[in-house]
Amino acid sequence: MTIPEVLEEFSVATSITKKPMTAPEVLNEAYHYARPSSFSRGLRLDLGGLAILLISGTASVGPNGETLHVGDFRAQARRTFQNISSLLASEGATWKDIVRTTCYLRDIDRDYVAFNEERTAFYQAQGLDPLPASTGIQAKLCRPDLLVELEAIAIFRTNRQEG
Repeated sequence: MTIPEVLEEFSVATSITKKPMTAPEVLNEAYHYARPSSFSRGLRLDLGGLAILLISGTASVGPNGETLHVGDFRAQARRTFQNISSLLASEGATWKDIVRTTCYLRDIDRDYVAFNEERTAFYQAQGLDPLPASTGIQAKLCRPDLLVELEAIAIFRTNRQEG
């Protein structure tokens, strides 16, 4: 069943509540972007006991909207994972709830080995098993100083037991 089919099935049974996600203590939009911004950092969909987090492309951006770690691919990758972690935490989720990522690299030939090493170390530190589904793509990113950007989808039960 595809995500649109799942959403359609749930929308028939229950209403879908949508809420934008934010984590302003770690990342914000660049203040020089046109206002109003035309996207949310992420969108939370609540489907009667099930939450889906759709996290927009996230990169090494700081709390003032600035690019962090210009020219340092590994540091940008680590900051990107940190920013996504903060977005997840803002909604009561963790990386164990991530089911899919899309990874955009400015230069996949040059940076994929480093990216995979950083991602593997991060996922091991998170104790992920199974690993999320993932796609890696070479892309021109929205700022010339960004080297990596990730988007993610998380799914979790809102009434789960902590433990």
